[in-house]
Amino acid sequence: MHIELKRHSGTPLWKQIARTLADRIRSDLLKKGTRLPSVRDLAKTLAVSQVTVSKAYAELERMELIHCAQGKGCFVGPEPESGAGTPETAASWQLSIVDYLPRAHTWRHFQGTSSSCRYQLHIAEVDARLLPNREICRNIQQLVAEDPAIIGNYGPFQGDAELRRALSAYFRERGIDAGEEDVLITSGSQQAIDLVARTFTGPGDTVYMEGPTYSGAIDVFAARGARIVTVPVDDEGMRLDILSRLCDVNPPKLIYTIPTFHNPTGAVMSASRRARLLELARSYNALILEDDAFSDTWFRTEPPRAIKSLDRSGHVILAKGFSKILSPGCRVSAVVASGTIMNRLIAAKTIADLGSPMLNQRAVLPVLQSGLFQRHLKRLRAALKSRRDIALDLLKRHAPRGVTWTVPEGGFNLWLTLPDWAKATDLYALAQREGIAILPGITCYANEPEHHRFRLSYSFMDEKSLGEAVILLCDIMRGYLARPLPKATFDRSTL
Repeated sequence: MHIELKRHSGTPLWKQIARTLADRIRSDLLKKGTRLPSVRDLAKTLAVSQVTVSKAYAELERMELIHCAQGKGCFVGPEPESGAGTPETAASWQLSIVDYLPRAHTWRHFQGTSSSCRYQLHIAEVDARLLPNREICRNIQQLVAEDPAIIGNYGPFQGDAELRRALSAYFRERGIDAGEEDVLITSGSQQAIDLVARTFTGPGDTVYMEGPTYSGAIDVFAARGARIVTVPVDDEGMRLDILSRLCDVNPPKLIYTIPTFHNPTGAVMSASRRARLLELARSYNALILEDDAFSDTWFRTEPPRAIKSLDRSGHVILAKGFSKILSPGCRVSAVVASGTIMNRLIAAKTIADLGSPMLNQRAVLPVLQSGLFQRHLKRLRAALKSRRDIALDLLKRHAPRGVTWTVPEGGFNLWLTLPDWAKATDLYALAQREGIAILPGITCYANEPEHHRFRLSYSFMDEKSLGEAVILLCDIMRGYLARPLPKATFDRSTL
């Protein structure tokens, strides 16, 4: 088991060990019943004292993520009921195989939950019935019929030239000076983030990101061994006053931000703050990775233009997602960058997969080239606003006292806050029993998570199911806040 310890970070080693193991347990990389290394063995492996490991295990016990039995060892999950015995697994030897995955919350919360719950409020994805699926399917059929070789040949590493030209026009309409040579096609925004991380960050590099933020980005940068520093978010996005003070102590290598309809809070970074963030990056000769999956889904007024539109010196890398608003199955997104930054990203993309599938790129191209795209966006915005309004109205009418939420002007998500003493992980477990999936806020924090927040996505279900789910969730919240159940009731190994 590999645990990256930053011995000069100022964070106690026992806390770093506990945090890493907690992330692995919550991600299900360490399953319930898994026997952890002994205090002596882990101390020897990590070159720390046994007291340090003992303090880490004690913290994990306090968090109810493991239990320790005298003479038997420490195991993932709560202590079994009397007479049940301590579970053993035949594959415990696998822990001796070193991996470099510090956490995998994205996988954990979206793989198993999706099939087990009727009401899926955790998925920030558009209801498939709102997407141009028929048009894209017709395009695929026509492409294969007219040119079967399209599935028999590799495409260009940088992506289809015609698609990059179409996207160049899209970006220029939005104030971004990007020629086709400045566009790289990726298999979704997740790959775009991964390419930037693997190309420009490594162990010890300081990466700033919002807290909370998109869990998939945390997983990527944590896997690179980067030193992640989180910055709080307010109604205008990342708090630059706090970021500036932090940068004075630890200069950034990269700043990751979701400035438009931030995931999970829905906040929109103001135009003035975008300009200040770019100036800050310039002053430290740092990169900004601007993640934009939601800017086309505004409800009443268009948000400020992308930070990339202000960039004249190549400090901003824009990861623009089209998967969510066109076709998650086609996984077509784009990176906008220039100069040697783009060259290095193309090299990383080549190493990763030798280029994205041509069939997928050509299938979405006619949609982007025609008036269909704008008509689709208009219908999509109306449908999403209607769903948002349903969720907000029902929360206002049925949510218990003490629960608050954001009111986003675009995007897919609401960010809910429970009273300070409550835990969204407890609510998550209760809701799952009733067939409802939510996203606990702890998955959206790289450091020191806030336990009383969670994300509710209104974009995935039809209006009738969404209404049923929100009302039922409000009933569950009311019961939980009125009578919080004993700690032992919940199985944290499923979180």
